[in-house]
Amino acid sequence: MKTRKIVMIGMLSALAFLLQVIGSIISLKVAGFLEIEFSDLPAIIGTLAYGPVAGVIIEFIKNLLHTFITSTGFVGELANFVMNGIYVFTVGVIYKYNKTKVGAFIALGIGTLAMAIGGAFANLYIMLPLYMSSAPFMAKLNLVLFTITPFNIVKGLVTAVITILIYKRISPLLKDK
Repeated sequence: MKTRKIVMIGMLSALAFLLQVIGSIISLKVAGFLEIEFSDLPAIIGTLAYGPVAGVIIEFIKNLLHTFITSTGFVGELANFVMNGIYVFTVGVIYKYNKTKVGAFIALGIGTLAMAIGGAFANLYIMLPLYMSSAPFMAKLNLVLFTITPFNIVKGLVTAVITILIYKRISPLLKDK
């Protein structure tokens, strides 16, 4: 990996962490634990610029740093990493083979669907059993179907729209052009 790429991934990770901290202070919460915040934008931008692994690394570093200042017992960070890791990886793999504006739209749309579907299974069978171990399965299923999945779809689409609006403007800075 080139030095510039490593530095940019580090800077995007730091920016993602900063946005996550700010977002946890001034965010809109859904169901008490789902936050609409913009810390995923640096990871998506890093994915488009440097590929799917870069986006996953940015998500990992962001969430690892956040574990030191949170009270979720790592479950919140694990959920954030899994959902957004699925999103950025999917976007990166698809965009890697079609680096056009249409390719970006398709990648972000499929990434949103992958996050919603993967997130539904991960929440139902991993996150919620860790977070709500005594809750009945049907309560968890209802939460996933009627709160978490719609939230992930909206969050993915909002992130996609913002990414489309800003990526081309800042990509020259990332690519040193």
